[in-house]
Amino acid sequence: MKALILVGGFGTRLRPLTLSVPKPLVDFANKPMILHQIEALKAIGVDEVVLAINYQPEVMLSFLKAFETKIGIKITCSQETEPMGTAGPLALARDKLIDGSGEPFFVLNSDVISEYPLKQMVDFHAKHGGEASIMVTKVDEPSKYGVVILDEETGKVERFVEKPKIFVGNKINAGIYLLNASVLDRIELRPTSIEKEVFPKIAQDKKLFAMVLPGFWMDIGQPRDYISGLRLYLDSLRRNTSDKLANGLNIVGNVIVDDTAQIGEGCLIGPDVAIGPGCVVEAGVRLSRCTIMRGVRIKKHACVSGSIIGWHSTVGQWARVENMTILGEDVHVSDEVYSNGGVVLPHKEIKSSILKPEIVM
Repeated sequence: MKALILVGGFGTRLRPLTLSVPKPLVDFANKPMILHQIEALKAIGVDEVVLAINYQPEVMLSFLKAFETKIGIKITCSQETEPMGTAGPLALARDKLIDGSGEPFFVLNSDVISEYPLKQMVDFHAKHGGEASIMVTKVDEPSKYGVVILDEETGKVERFVEKPKIFVGNKINAGIYLLNASVLDRIELRPTSIEKEVFPKIAQDKKLFAMVLPGFWMDIGQPRDYISGLRLYLDSLRRNTSDKLANGLNIVGNVIVDDTAQIGEGCLIGPDVAIGPGCVVEAGVRLSRCTIMRGVRIKKHACVSGSIIGWHSTVGQWARVENMTILGEDVHVSDEVYSNGGVVLPHKEIKSSILKPEIVM
């Protein structure tokens, strides 16, 4: 069985982190975002993953080659020379996706994090006998999205309503699809949207079905949603595989700590914190709702909350970093400095406080 992951372009919404690596390689809960998806695909029997990409394919492939052997899955690239939307990449990768087996293939949006109930989706797809299955998720504010109207009993999709002004439903496209090879015959080799051009036509033919996603879902393509997604992910770990979470007197709520990280005395860590490989958290530090990436040092009595600290950065003694501060790679915050929502580009030294949200070039 095969899968295509829509990797796409520059990841501008997650800058400054994506100035160092392509967005799918940005760490989420101590492993690259895309690895969560690849591992879930491998677990249900997918043996080849095609990455549809138009930005830095060589960086992606050289990084993921190490995981090919480790996970035991083939990873290839389908490179776009121009942005092809969400359907064009399928036409471009047609030869890689069709192998004559007659099996359907998965398509995933690389920003989506969930519990990936892919086995249930395979069963659902086989049962309804249609041409395509999409995963939908319930949201509180459907007016911000395209809403999927479906038959609640059969899951058959009736139509799509883009950003409705009045309430028509609360289920939106979750960016996870299972498609028969025949769907490729519907897609021209040009920039085109699978959501706006391809799926509505399949729905008109009464061959599109939607499965309601169990568990959590989040598009983590921007910092605020990344932080929220980490909370949901750790909460899911608590319910399903709680042995992966840290515990101890200095841990509050759900926290994940890499085995190679060092934590000093008198710290208070959590809730909703990820501490990556090789990190050093010195004595008396307070961390909450944040991600501390590989090789970071948080010095004595510093406080970090609601923020993302990029690879190999340093937060000085008694410094306070909060309110969606994003430090790029190799940023050094001096002692006693305050950052209120600063977005700091890589390789900078911050010697004076950032009193209101701003970008530091």
